[in-house]
Amino acid sequence: MKVAMIGTGYVGLVTGACFADLGHEVVCVDKDEGKVERLRRGEVPIYEPGLEDMVQRNVEAERLSFTTSFAEAVPGRDAVFIAVGTPTKESDGSADLSAVHAAAREIARHLSGYTVIVDKSTVPVGTGDEVEAIIRDENPAAQFDVASNPEFLREGSAIEDFMKPDRVVIGANAERPRRVLQALYRPLTMHETPMVHTSRATAELTKYAANAFLATKVTFINEIADICERVGADVQDVSRGIGLDSRIGPKFLQAGAGFGGSCFPKDTLALTSTARKVGRPTQIVEAVMAANTERKLRMAEKIIDACGGNLESKTLAVLGVTFKPNTDDMRDAPSLDIIPLLQKAGARIRAYDPEGMEEARKYLSDIDWKKDAYSVMPGADALLILTEWNEFRVLDFERIKSLLKAPLVIDLRNIYSLAEMAQAGFIYHSVGRDVVQPAAQMAK
Repeated sequence: MKVAMIGTGYVGLVTGACFADLGHEVVCVDKDEGKVERLRRGEVPIYEPGLEDMVQRNVEAERLSFTTSFAEAVPGRDAVFIAVGTPTKESDGSADLSAVHAAAREIARHLSGYTVIVDKSTVPVGTGDEVEAIIRDENPAAQFDVASNPEFLREGSAIEDFMKPDRVVIGANAERPRRVLQALYRPLTMHETPMVHTSRATAELTKYAANAFLATKVTFINEIADICERVGADVQDVSRGIGLDSRIGPKFLQAGAGFGGSCFPKDTLALTSTARKVGRPTQIVEAVMAANTERKLRMAEKIIDACGGNLESKTLAVLGVTFKPNTDDMRDAPSLDIIPLLQKAGARIRAYDPEGMEEARKYLSDIDWKKDAYSVMPGADALLILTEWNEFRVLDFERIKSLLKAPLVIDLRNIYSLAEMAQAGFIYHSVGRDVVQPAAQMAK
């Protein structure tokens, strides 16, 4: 099938490359000429495991191409996906749909033959109606339907999520667009992927509801972690104890520094904005947002307390700044709140991230960026783990102790066990668990 993907951001590029890898003919549109030229050479502007190889492979196979021209991309396509950004409006927290509306107008001018226009961007309920109205106004003779096909891609594992999804949600108000999208995803049926067919409005709301629920799970276990620290319980055991309940499940029950990224903060805001507009405020989701904001402040206070209550003239070694591992995405990363608070308290920051430092430089200042994990440590007063990259899970403990001024590790991702840190001789602060003292000191 012939597909056009409007937008080569995270969702558009991953989705377009994956459709091409399934055998479809895909052209991706972006107004940035420099970006398009780089993509034509197989150079990927974002970090996502496996994506660069997939793009290069499909460009070489002539299944995937890139252009700045709607006139080149849109005519004769079976489906045209809108995968542009929907950032948060500062004025009211709602989703900014200006790029979606602009894409719809451009698409309308170049339609030929029957085409399914697919909202892939995360958009509020009713956006499909707006896109349909724009296209009909711009091109009354056009033959088309508008459908919603929300994405459920996790950064860092997006290709696997596309190829082996939990479900594919197809929201359409007629049978013809359903058949087109069903055919487009047919290669996934070998994995018995559930196809959830709904109305367009239902599909639009499903995406927001899913992210709000997951954000709620993250925030819930973070609050349980705070209770654990006060009563001497272990949040990891609590998480396992409740996660084995099939009604709850184990995912998104890892205590940490709060949620970030491109989806949860933006989508929870957009959902609460929609809820207020229709007169049904979401008290739970609004509480989740407030608690997550407070979480980052609390984590900064936790670090300061672990360092004796005073960071003046102290050097902190930071491992990881992206909002999660296996991505270079810095959007709403907890580090963007935590590190400035530490600097305000007087700390000097050395930091290393395997993929995110170039992007982080746009948002964080006065950071001494280093080339690897061990380079941040010499003479530092404490080691902070803010992102759980795999390479941080296998650090040489003796080398760390030889480099740090004191054997103090503050781990906001709980990547080490309490027993191994005690045995290795560290003072170890984590989230929702007891503070560890070195085994030798505990024996005294």
